[in-house]
Amino acid sequence: MLIIPIKDGENIDRALKRYKRKFDKTGVVRQLRARQQFTKPSVTRRAQIQKAQYIQGLRDSIEN
Repeated sequence: MLIIPIKDGENIDRALKRYKRKFDKTGVVRQLRARQQFTKPSVTRRAQIQKAQYIQGLRDSIEN
């Protein structure tokens, strides 16, 4: 359960924004969507490798 203490005189929109940011960091929605369908371990591993290659490519392009 997320608890967002609201400070005195704080705008409700700002408190909602803090709540949404904190909720996104927990990853509940991503986990729920991932559980809706089964993905084979080989597919998961392939996606992780592709993501690592993409990030490495970005880092290499920054260095040059």
